Amino acid sequence: MSVIERRGLMFVLSSPSGAGKTTLTRRLLEQDPGVQMSVSVTTRPPRRGETDGVDYHFIDAARFDAMAAKGDLLEAAQVFDHRYGTPRAPVELALAQGRDVLFDIDWQGTQQLREKALNDVVSVFILPPSVTELERRLHTRAQDSDEVIRLRMMKASDEMSHWAEYDYVVVNTDLDDAFAKVTAILSAERVKRHRQIGMSDFVRGLQSGI
Repeated sequence: MSVIERRGLMFVLSSPSGAGKTTLTRRLLEQDPGVQMSVSVTTRPPRRGETDGVDYHFIDAARFDAMAAKGDLLEAAQVFDHRYGTPRAPVELALAQGRDVLFDIDWQGTQQLREKALNDVVSVFILPPSVTELERRLHTRAQDSDEVIRLRMMKASDEMSHWAEYDYVVVNTDLDDAFAKVTAILSAERVKRHRQIGMSDFVRGLQSGI
């Protein structure tokens, strides 16, 4: 059977900090070779264990401003005291090659992606099962101080208010169940008619053989 040419998609996972987005992202990258991570640029300093060019491209504010001014960013957002953005060129190349690009961005970035590439974007919002569980997860991962956790909990309410702007919503009560739902969404979106750009030629080939 001929391989049908397909355009890749931008697969966005968003959530409040601690809802499980990062864990779901890592599992998807490990298990699906057709997905690659969009590596954002950021003006914040690296956290312990992060690698430049793998987790983020760590740049200064002047370079960030220059990229934004030249239109080299698909989206950009301010999160707390730092800025984040998505480089345009590697994403556009991946989509043209039929690869899917995974985005770990907030609602602001998702909104900007939709404005620039609506037909390429599939968005999923991950919710925690409860506020108590969200706070427990933030403390368990032991990455942030109590003050930072307090700020993240305050921000979570605003972030969750944007759930209705997403194509899909998954409540992460059980990680395995949430992951199954995320992969089902991706599988279905890959076979959307408008993404299978080689389908017309394939169907004509079928018809010519009748």
